[in-house]
Amino acid sequence: MTAAPPETLTLDRIVTPIGTALVVTDEAGVLRAFNWIDYEVAMSAWIARRYPKALRREGAGPLRDRFDAYFAGEVDAFVTVGWEGAGTAFQRQVWRALCAIPAGATLSYAALAQRIGRPTAVRAVGLANGSNPVALVVPCHRVIGSDGSLTGYGGGLHRKRWLLEHEGASYGGRLAA
Repeated sequence: MTAAPPETLTLDRIVTPIGTALVVTDEAGVLRAFNWIDYEVAMSAWIARRYPKALRREGAGPLRDRFDAYFAGEVDAFVTVGWEGAGTAFQRQVWRALCAIPAGATLSYAALAQRIGRPTAVRAVGLANGSNPVALVVPCHRVIGSDGSLTGYGGGLHRKRWLLEHEGASYGGRLAA
């Protein structure tokens, strides 16, 4: 991960089986933001707040092959992708812990809180998980409810279900009420 603010951000629109992905990288090829086309306005506002001086352009980005590989079935395609998440120290701690959840596995919010040494911070872990700016590469979709239910995913629960099934994950398979 890099700490320098980017000078240029490239937005790549990648068509996937579950919608068009918006992949934003900096000039070094580091992932700075990810979202789905349904959330483009909110992501654009987020980028403007976090990286106000960066020149923004659209075009094919350096991570297109990794995204294509992932959706073609190479579920570990993001392991080597560099990312930078603009967040608090606690949020970055949670995001790093998310990266330790392997494809095909899930973890509950409570177990994730335990894993980072903050067993009573389940809600804070959930909030940090939900504010992940580089979803999919930092796999917040692999976190589920303690009862195995699919709870919360910024891209929509239908996408979370698809991603977990694509990765071969076992979970309760039901949506939270």
